[in-house]
Amino acid sequence: MTERIYIVEDDATLSAELARLLALAGFEPIRCERFDHAAADAVAAGPACVVLDLNLPGADGLQVCRDIRAQSDVPVIVLTSSESEFDEVMAMNLGADDYVTKPYRPAVLIARIQAHVRRGSAQPGTAVVEHGGVRLDLGTGAVSFGGRTAQLTRNEQRILQMLMEGAGAVVTRQELMCDLWESDAFVDDNTLTVNVNRLRKALASLGVPEGFLQTRRGAGYLVP
Repeated sequence: MTERIYIVEDDATLSAELARLLALAGFEPIRCERFDHAAADAVAAGPACVVLDLNLPGADGLQVCRDIRAQSDVPVIVLTSSESEFDEVMAMNLGADDYVTKPYRPAVLIARIQAHVRRGSAQPGTAVVEHGGVRLDLGTGAVSFGGRTAQLTRNEQRILQMLMEGAGAVVTRQELMCDLWESDAFVDDNTLTVNVNRLRKALASLGVPEGFLQTRRGAGYLVP
């Protein structure tokens, strides 16, 4: 079945060009027509990925991102002309999986969309990873500790999985970025940082001790 990609972009020319690129890559592009209903329409379309502009007429792109994440774990790639670090951090904190600034390189954008779609369509197993009292269900993406449970995004789950499976060893930032985005060449280093910080907050909400996920400056991250 052809995977759907939902495009939330108010510039008709850019939207049409992206739709053409996606179609050539074998996807079924769906273009948003009602920006004041973008989140609901995106979720209803059942896409494999959402490409979301932040500057929308009659709508707040960051709020659209928040609303999509509240209803679905579909990968959200923010595609925007804004190079503001604040916008990037806000978007990632609200649940975006990736952040790409315009003008973008078409081949790179398509590759990143494909990477998110592949991870999302992979059939989850029933395996569970446990370490230090933290239990990560790889089938549901739920992490639990001390009787409490939180739901992780795909990126957060994969980061925690890699760290727990490699417990006792440092996992480098390059290794994490290559696993998450299949490359570290075109990924803003800050994107990984925000994902790790978001994971830390999820663990803290469960009462996981602060030292469970450690930073090794200049190297990467460690679950001792």
